[in-house]
Amino acid sequence: MPNISVELLSGRTMDQRREFVTAVTEAAISILNAKREAVRIVFTEIEKSDVANGGTLVSDS
Repeated sequence: MPNISVELLSGRTMDQRREFVTAVTEAAISILNAKREAVRIVFTEIEKSDVANGGTLVSDS
């Protein structure tokens, strides 16, 4: 059973999540020979103030 964890900055739409889930599920089925019902994807939403790149908070960019 593939368990796929995805961290995203907040602000993605439900349509974007649906498209992502479809694409990743299809890839897991094709590449890993997984059963569709066994592919589990969990989103963790992160606020821009909780992430820094290159010493700068993303929220300050």
